[in-house]
Amino acid sequence: MDLQQVKQRFGIIGNSPKLHYALQTAMRVAPTELTVYIQGESGSGKESFSKIIHQLSPRKHGPFIAINCGALPEGTINSELFGHDKGAFTGAMDSRKGYFESVNGGTLFLDEVGELPLETQSRLLRVLENGEYIRVGSSKVMKTDVRIITATNKDLIGEVEKGKFREDLYYRLSTLPIAVPPLRDRPGDVVLLFQKFAFDATERYRSEPLELSLDGEQVLMNYRWPGNIRQIKNIAEQISVLEQGHPIDSTTILKYLPARADNNLPALYREKSEHSDVSERDIFYKVLIDLKKDVSELRKVVFGMVDNNQSNEDFRDNSNSSVTRVLGQENNQLEKTSYTSNPYPKVNTNLHNEDLDEHFVIDDRDTVGENEVLSLEAKEEELIRKALLKNSGRRKKAAQELGISERTLYRKIKQYEIDN
Repeated sequence: MDLQQVKQRFGIIGNSPKLHYALQTAMRVAPTELTVYIQGESGSGKESFSKIIHQLSPRKHGPFIAINCGALPEGTINSELFGHDKGAFTGAMDSRKGYFESVNGGTLFLDEVGELPLETQSRLLRVLENGEYIRVGSSKVMKTDVRIITATNKDLIGEVEKGKFREDLYYRLSTLPIAVPPLRDRPGDVVLLFQKFAFDATERYRSEPLELSLDGEQVLMNYRWPGNIRQIKNIAEQISVLEQGHPIDSTTILKYLPARADNNLPALYREKSEHSDVSERDIFYKVLIDLKKDVSELRKVVFGMVDNNQSNEDFRDNSNSSVTRVLGQENNQLEKTSYTSNPYPKVNTNLHNEDLDEHFVIDDRDTVGENEVLSLEAKEEELIRKALLKNSGRRKKAAQELGISERTLYRKIKQYEIDN
C-alpha cells in the first residue's frame, strides 16, 4: 500500500512534506513490534496515526483500544489498566480484567502518557520490558502480548528533568518517535481541510454549499490554529450551519476565530541566557564602533574650520550636514537594537549654531592628553589582554569577568590576534 492509498483509506488530507514524512514513518514501523511514541499538539491527529499503525500491522485482526490517560482517575488508573481481584479495595465486589488483559494480542494506544502517576509508570515499564503485570490486590504474575503505542503533547524530557516522568520509561517508550506536525506548520493544507469539513457539514445538515473568497483563504492560512485540526473542524461546521447565501470572506471568518493568536506574524523574543552568544554589551559595542567613524568625520569638520579659518557660514553648512547625518545614523542603530532608552550621554556641539536641533553635551571636567589613544577597539583589546592575564589565560574565567560569552571572547582574540 502506497502513501496515497493510506491517505485515502484513513481520510488523511494534506500535502505537507512534514505530514508525508510522518505517514511514511508510520507505514514503515507498522509491520514491526517496536514501541512507537507519537508526539504532537492537542488536536493534531495523533490517534489517527495509532490506527494506521495498528491496521497495517500483523495485529490488525486483534483488538485495538485507545485510552486517554489524563481522563482516568488517579485512584483507579491501576485497576483500569491492569485489573483487580475481588476485595482489592472498597467497592471491589468482583474481579475485573484490565485493558492489558482485554487487549491481549492486539494494540493499546495510551494517549497523554505524560499524565500517568509515577507508580503506574513503574508498572508500565515492567510490561514493556517483560510483558508481565500484576493485578491490583493480587500476587500472581500475569503475562500479556500487547503492542503499546503512546502519545503526548507534553515535553517528556522536561517532565523527566522535573522528576514527574521516569527517565528509563521515556527511553523505553521512545524506541521510534513520530512527530505529527501542527496545523500552523502546514499552511497549504488549511484551506483543503476547511473545505473538506465544510462540505461534510453541508451534506450532513442539508445546507447550501459554501463559497470561500480569496481574502477568507488568507485569514485561514495566517491563523495559528492552537487547536489544530479539531479546531478548524469546529469552525467549519459552525460557519456551514450559521452562514448561508453569500461568500465566506475574511470578515465572516474573523467573527468565529478567538481574538488571541489570530495571525502568524513574527514576534520579537529575547531568550534570557547567561551563555547567550550575543549579549547587550556586544550590541552596544557594535553601535559604538559604527559611530566612531562618523564622530571622527565630525571632528575633522570642527578642526578644519579652526585650521583653515573657515567662515561661520561655511562651518554652519558643513557641521549641519555632518551632525544631522551622524545623529540620524545613531537613531537608526539604536532602533535596530530594540531598546527605548539611549545608554550613551548626548554630546553638545553647540558651536554657536542656533539652527541645530540636536546638541551634544561636552563635560569640561573630562580632559584628554594629546597622545592618549581614544580608539574603542584599542580599549577593548586592552581589556581583553588584562582579563586573560589576570585569569592566567583561562578564557572561560576571562569571559565571565568581561561579561561576554566564551564564544564571543574566542572571536575577539582571533580578531585582535591575541596570543595568550
